[in-house]
Amino acid sequence: MNKVMQRKVFRYIGIAGSLICLAIFINTPSFPTPDKLLIFFSFVFMSLGQATEFIRRLLPFVVLLIVYESFRGLAPLINHRVEFSWMPDIDIKMFGVLPTAWLQKLWWHGSVTMYDFMFYLAYMAHFVVPVALAILIWKKREWFYWRFVSSFIVLSFMGFLTYFALPAAPPWMAAERGYIEPITRVSSHVWFALGINDFPSLYNKIAPNPVAAVPSLHAAYAVLFAIIITKLFGKKWGLLAAVYPVILSLGVVYQGEHYVIDVILGIIYAFVAFYLTLWVYPRIKKCFKSTKSTS
Repeated sequence: MNKVMQRKVFRYIGIAGSLICLAIFINTPSFPTPDKLLIFFSFVFMSLGQATEFIRRLLPFVVLLIVYESFRGLAPLINHRVEFSWMPDIDIKMFGVLPTAWLQKLWWHGSVTMYDFMFYLAYMAHFVVPVALAILIWKKREWFYWRFVSSFIVLSFMGFLTYFALPAAPPWMAAERGYIEPITRVSSHVWFALGINDFPSLYNKIAPNPVAAVPSLHAAYAVLFAIIITKLFGKKWGLLAAVYPVILSLGVVYQGEHYVIDVILGIIYAFVAFYLTLWVYPRIKKCFKSTKSTS
């Protein structure tokens, strides 16, 4: 088989694989985890004749995210002391009421509405957005790609170290245990309304941590996304990108997944990770160059 024929075969396989992945997701909706996204986009880029380059760029990023998730799942097995009280106490001191309870009295009426879907879809985009951003930077701002990867990985492991040192319960769990006033885990209602299933995947087998609320890495990832878009594509695109962390942050508080203090700490972590890697990365690169020149 000559090279031209091989390319055609691989492209047909890529098209078929992409369509099969979409059909499975439509027929059996599931959470878009990094491993599933890697498989889907591998087929997409195979159909475009760019599978090798895609795997070379995206595989390290996705593997590191999965490694982080596996570490995150180990944290509560090592440190059994779970924090329940100081997060709602801070929220109440800041606002005079518990923001989750106040928002639910305002918006939750016992059944799922359109804005519930909007908030939850933003929540589900937690891994879609970084992978999509990775592809965008690879194609449009390749010089920044490994700095981008570094910033997300540093942010993730900053979160892991915090989860390890300070396991913290989300509002829905604190309400179940009687630490705060009763609230509804709205996200669960949206989950069932969307008909989402736990489709078998590597991610589902590494046991995500239910007491990893501080900081909110959902908010942190979203804010880091907006920071990077602003840096690479300008303030106009940055302002548009900022809509995403605003919707997500409001949604995770309203739906009972995080306290406001979790979100604030997530925002701080995002800025620290971005500027830390922005400062460290050129120095590491310079060190490697000097090592090579002396060898």
